[in-house]
Amino acid sequence: MTMEINQTYNYLSLAIEQGIGTLTIERPKVLNALSTEVLEELELMLDDIAMMETIDVLLVTGAGEKAFVAGADIAEMKEKRVFEGRAFSEVGNRVFSKLANLRQPTIACVNGFALGGGCELALACDMRLGAENAKFGQPEVGLGIIPGFGGTQRLARLVGTGMAKELIFTGNIIDAKEAHRIGLLNRVVPAEELITEAQNLANQIRKNAPLAVELSKEVIDRGLEMPIEHGLRLEAEVFGSLFSTEDQTEGMDAFLNRRKASFTKQ
Repeated sequence: MTMEINQTYNYLSLAIEQGIGTLTIERPKVLNALSTEVLEELELMLDDIAMMETIDVLLVTGAGEKAFVAGADIAEMKEKRVFEGRAFSEVGNRVFSKLANLRQPTIACVNGFALGGGCELALACDMRLGAENAKFGQPEVGLGIIPGFGGTQRLARLVGTGMAKELIFTGNIIDAKEAHRIGLLNRVVPAEELITEAQNLANQIRKNAPLAVELSKEVIDRGLEMPIEHGLRLEAEVFGSLFSTEDQTEGMDAFLNRRKASFTKQ
């Protein structure tokens, strides 16, 4: 079903079915390019999604068969100068950080070109599934700029600095098989199975204790920014805190009694 929300969106849609939300960017005529208006709509929608108890896992994809998101809107960027360029980057980084920090697990369903801002959008998700025709790249240096929506930071953290520098310095575009090899994609699947495979993954996540999943995400992400000894301390604190929850009692009791656990919404 399509979610009924107060805000009217020109370039986005949100569908929710059995705890799985599917957010689709809908500008297929320009390969779902990210304009300021699209980013502003995305920010509003993410604010709504963060509050929705009906969404346990969020899928993110693009409309049409050619592109996930082909990049930021170059026609809009062309006339920008220093202050406008910086402001555009700051908007993109703020919005993509909201996606990265969303309490729900997120899965990018990359159904075609994911270039520039599109690759950065996928990087801001927790996991990435790619259709066999998916293409990835950060070609900004060929336009005289650098990645501006988190690519210099998230790509290096995901695939390592050497590979990130190669992709960013060359601007090369890679296929789904290579993206999987370097760790940019979790899985490669036939295009017609992409959403179904993502839904299956989402349901595997949904069967587990929701607060434990949410806090696992938080500890992983926060820990990456800390020295490992601080991250381990954070892990121990959160691990201990979960022993005060009904889900810990239920999960362990179900395991010991060889039955399926029934977890509650937090």
